Amino acid sequence: MARRDFHPEEHPFGPAVGRLVNRLADLPGVGRKSAERLANHLVSCSKREALELADAIRDVKERVHRCQRCFNLTDGELCPICRDSRRDAAVVCVVEQPRDVASLEATGVFQGVYHVLGGRLAPLEGITPGDLTIDSLVERVRNQGVRELVMATNPTLEGDGTALFITNLLEGSGVKITRLARGIATGSVLEFANREMLADALRGRQSF
Repeated sequence: MARRDFHPEEHPFGPAVGRLVNRLADLPGVGRKSAERLANHLVSCSKREALELADAIRDVKERVHRCQRCFNLTDGELCPICRDSRRDAAVVCVVEQPRDVASLEATGVFQGVYHVLGGRLAPLEGITPGDLTIDSLVERVRNQGVRELVMATNPTLEGDGTALFITNLLEGSGVKITRLARGIATGSVLEFANREMLADALRGRQSF
């Protein structure tokens, strides 16, 4: 098996390509062979194409931040979903990561808004409520007229534990709390669920 990383000077095309391959191989889901193919493409493509990619990466790192209301990713004060007056702001879907928002939006079913926790409770990993945006969510429910919370944390032990923790915090608040129907298998991750499965889960959400 090829080594995942090596000293850049060892690359047959020289250290510059070697450093590029190492950085590409650090990306999620990119193995050594894929990193080599991507590096070869970037070396072979036009300078304009390569620099446009570099500029896009730089622009993302300099401009993209968390939405002030829901903590989704955005390059403005509020994300496009929070700015959309057609969305039902009284129905809030609680997810772990911004990528979960993208997955649920792809179904075209949900017309409410979102709240991104930034992870899930995992005491063994040192992730506590203070590391997530739970306090902001509770404040949002109590002060912004939220009618329903849709718990869309991943159906894992930690995800369910996080949803239960939030539900207990909001006991007596009067907000309706539902969760995605278990069309999504326990132990799976929203990011990898197909569009139809997510759509069915949203339509069939139930009381938590």
